[in-house]
Amino acid sequence: MTATEKHSLIEDAQGIAFGVSMASFGVLILTHLGFVTGQTAGLAILISYATGWGFGPVFFAVNLPFYWLGYKRMGLRFMIKTFVAVASLSVLTTILPSHIAFATLTPVVGAILFGFVTGAALMALFRHGSSLGGIGILALYIQEKTGFRAGWTQLLFDGALFIVAPGLRDLPTVAYSFLGALVVNLVIAINHRKDRYIAT
Repeated sequence: MTATEKHSLIEDAQGIAFGVSMASFGVLILTHLGFVTGQTAGLAILISYATGWGFGPVFFAVNLPFYWLGYKRMGLRFMIKTFVAVASLSVLTTILPSHIAFATLTPVVGAILFGFVTGAALMALFRHGSSLGGIGILALYIQEKTGFRAGWTQLLFDGALFIVAPGLRDLPTVAYSFLGALVVNLVIAINHRKDRYIAT
């Protein structure tokens, strides 16, 4: 696409709907297996495990402090799209478990599937000028300003979270969780390149 081509409203709506749906499915896999992850989603999941509160409301609340950065650094359009994506994910992750159940899902397969599904979800959201808030906003801002890939920023943050994770979950679960987070961030780091896809 050339720099003058922009996504239409319908294209943005479809892209964000796809991203939110796939991300919600990823959260379903994650929580079914008791995994943890990085970024604000990981923080929300850990709070959810510790308190018994639903992931959706916690995720929505955790993201609130990041909207100002999204507005100041990425613009009102990005902030609005991100707010819509986060709010939609918060609702969909509350509804989805009553419609999908897993009879068999091994940890290794679940971790890899979570990684690919969530990576595709985030790619769709990024390419339509949105994110799932939190560290995603910061990572995109850093990429815009410095060229340092968003996936690498998120991977560094995830690494810090996983340093403390063994105090909250058993080591095999943390190991599988790290595999899933690694797959997510490699998908983004390898594929999310502004020079290849510049429409917003």
